[in-house]
Amino acid sequence: MEYIKEVIKSIGLDERRLKMGYCSAAEGQKFQREATEFHKLILKLGPNPVRHVTQKK
Repeated sequence: MEYIKEVIKSIGLDERRLKMGYCSAAEGQKFQREATEFHKLILKLGPNPVRHVTQKK
């Protein structure tokens, strides 16, 4: 995971855009909570800066 975070940083992304976790099939509420929190973080971080650069004409 640390290696992947370094790769992400090297291409100009915030490493917080990557998150890995585990939820069993019986942990629907945990999944919902984690997904909601991650979604809020991504909104706070703003648009993907790499996508913005690659879409410029």
